[in-house]
Amino acid sequence: MSIKTLTGMAAVAGVLTVVGVSAPAHAATLDDIKSAGELKCGINTGLPGFAFTDDKGNWTGFDVAYCRALAAAVLGDPDKVKWVNLTGKNRFPALASGEIDVLSRNTTWTFSRDVDLGFTFVGVNYYDGQGFIGRKALGVSSAKELDGASVCIQTGTTTELNLADFFRINNISYEPVPIETNEEARKAYEAERCDVYTTDASGLAATRSTFPDADAHMVFPEIVSKEPLGPLVRQGDDQWADVARWVLNALINAEELGITQANVDELAKGTENPEINRILGSEGSLAEMLGLEKDWAVNAIKAEGNYAEIFERYLGKNTPLGIERGLNALWKDGGILYAPPMR
Repeated sequence: MSIKTLTGMAAVAGVLTVVGVSAPAHAATLDDIKSAGELKCGINTGLPGFAFTDDKGNWTGFDVAYCRALAAAVLGDPDKVKWVNLTGKNRFPALASGEIDVLSRNTTWTFSRDVDLGFTFVGVNYYDGQGFIGRKALGVSSAKELDGASVCIQTGTTTELNLADFFRINNISYEPVPIETNEEARKAYEAERCDVYTTDASGLAATRSTFPDADAHMVFPEIVSKEPLGPLVRQGDDQWADVARWVLNALINAEELGITQANVDELAKGTENPEINRILGSEGSLAEMLGLEKDWAVNAIKAEGNYAEIFERYLGKNTPLGIERGLNALWKDGGILYAPPMR
């Protein structure tokens, strides 16, 4: 299949706008969750490795695991979660309106989302960047050779503007093929409605893993953006933001300190390491500061393990995605991942 020629056609970027986004007047999310007995978590409509259903129809994946850990920390049970599947377009209104308590849907932390839309990102759980996937039959080896290509792209995402910037900087043109969900994008690409598909590199690995002829497709070497992905909550409720933030930090610190799903109960009895003791509640008053039970972090880690265990289970080299830790390795292992100290 040859790349389509688009004479005199300029690439036009979609500008992300969210209408009617405003935080509800009531801001006591932690109390509401405890009263309801469930955490409302917004996740993807389906993305291998990040949010997908297993053989029994249960939601699982890297982003899902975070919400299970959060529910375990707050409610003592990782299964007390109401899953709300959201597209790139409707995820922000769902969070702003209170339909969900937290959004854990491979979402990029940006200035406008933080400041203008009024959300609080509680941290970065995956450092990513936007890339391109195409068929080897196209006969190109670089995204810079895609002049005149048709490009499948999810609407309501940062990838729209990144795509326009990349083609403009390289003085080449493209034909956008707007798609609403990853599943639709995958089907459109497989049906050859577009020459290439662009999204976060992790999403490309997830998509490629579903192809029966994966070797016929290549991810181009260019990474055209910084995409720090992470969970987010509404602004205006600092207590809930603190809870959501420190559950993520606890999972990252647990990896660094060697706290695992298998040994957390034993370590919770007390150790010679004061930081382990503070995290797991055998000394100090971190739980009281958050408004949680003493075993909040124990329960969070027991839910799915520490950060490394979650990453390797759903995204790592022994999964269909085969993603190396890279930037998402701990700082002491050559990556840039670390969490603030728990003291």
